[in-house]
Amino acid sequence: MVNVIWVSLFFIGFIFAAINGNMEDVNEAIFSGAKEAVVICIGLISVLTFWLGMMKIAELAGILTKVGEWLHPLVSRLFPDIPRGHPAFGYIVSNMSANMFGLGNAATPMGIKAMKELKKLNHDKDEASRSMITLLAINTASLTIIPTTVIALRIEYNSIAPTEIVVTTILATTCSTIGAILIDRFFYYRRLKKGRDSY
Repeated sequence: MVNVIWVSLFFIGFIFAAINGNMEDVNEAIFSGAKEAVVICIGLISVLTFWLGMMKIAELAGILTKVGEWLHPLVSRLFPDIPRGHPAFGYIVSNMSANMFGLGNAATPMGIKAMKELKKLNHDKDEASRSMITLLAINTASLTIIPTTVIALRIEYNSIAPTEIVVTTILATTCSTIGAILIDRFFYYRRLKKGRDSY
């Protein structure tokens, strides 16, 4: 469905540009945008490589395991349906840790693996379980301590103080994460109440 929306927007834009006589501007935007995207990607590769390397060092040094132990009481409260010691816990903790360091690209594979494990716990049903919904909400809100990717973009665009957004990012993502958890719990208990009322 998303692909259909993007293709539709693409063709609608071309049609309106042709009607208004702005095809030259559209062509220029396409080529300059493509060039800029390559430059940004190359700039991000170096930063992401550095931080992914740091994450690997942290993993080998046992730091991620320690972080996992610290986060376990919180994760077990957020995901009470997951049995203790289940592989999903490790993937969820890794996902949350990567998001905290602003490494969305590194967090995605861990999130996908966590979802696969949660689907197994849900007996491979097509309907999302409580834990799957909670993980999606937390991953989308994603508490971020060091917004690595955004800092890299700001450096790429010659920002005078690329790290000045750290405090505001922590505040904003803390609010979004708390909001996501509260909304998730609200709808979960509301659904439970409706289920009880229907009996």
